[in-house]
Amino acid sequence: MSTAPDPLAGGLAAAAARVLGTADPWEKTATSRAAAAAWFAAREAGETPEIGRAAPPDFPARPERPALLDPRAVPRRRTGTRAGRAALLHAIAHIELNAVDLHWDIVARFSDTRLPTGFFDDWVRAADEESKHFGLLSDRLEAHETPYGALPAHAGMWRSAAATAADLMGRLAVVPMVLEARGLDVTPDMIAMFERAGDAESVAALKVIYAEEVGHVAYGSKWFHFLCGRHDLDPKETFHGLVRRYFDGALRPPFNDEKRAEAGLPLDFYWPLADAR
Repeated sequence: MSTAPDPLAGGLAAAAARVLGTADPWEKTATSRAAAAAWFAAREAGETPEIGRAAPPDFPARPERPALLDPRAVPRRRTGTRAGRAALLHAIAHIELNAVDLHWDIVARFSDTRLPTGFFDDWVRAADEESKHFGLLSDRLEAHETPYGALPAHAGMWRSAAATAADLMGRLAVVPMVLEARGLDVTPDMIAMFERAGDAESVAALKVIYAEEVGHVAYGSKWFHFLCGRHDLDPKETFHGLVRRYFDGALRPPFNDEKRAEAGLPLDFYWPLADAR
């Protein structure tokens, strides 16, 4: 009798590399969720699976569609129309798919760094939730007759991953603490827009994403502060230096100060980096 393959064969880092090497979005997220389920089943049984080592790709595998453009070349659509709202959902789905890869990449790329098991717990959970988010948005895109891949998307998100490929603290500062924190700023307005349009299903999906993204930003802040403590560094000054080094441009208000605080980001971390416009 044949048995299903072990999602954690070769260790957690190898599983992460398999997700990164999978091009089809639905196969990628299914592989992600299977690895996460296996990891947490073992953890709940009192076991810690092998982390292992893996060499993640410089750029994760991607399907032929959507076409990836320079961010400035992606067409903008009016969100007051059904087509415009579908385009917005497509853009968010693309962000969530990139986030799946970003979270598995941090597992694989920094698996040779001495870190507590809780570090891997957090990023496996984040990757699993991002996979769920992509599924929720993919369903909404099907309902809008605009499946994922039907519209162009941009390749800008991975630039931050490439820039911080050799710097774990830089990765934590820029990806969860800047890029994902930006999601906390803009999602409430998106939820309100879909509420005005009477799209209750999209509102429900976005509310799930909004609630869980707070946790992802919090993971970034927690492990950033952990590493600052390990290396006897001032967290605020270190964060400012890393963002200025790795992030292209200033941070843009308005900021969701309440949710950022809930995620462990104090005002004096991000306001000094803000564009004053």
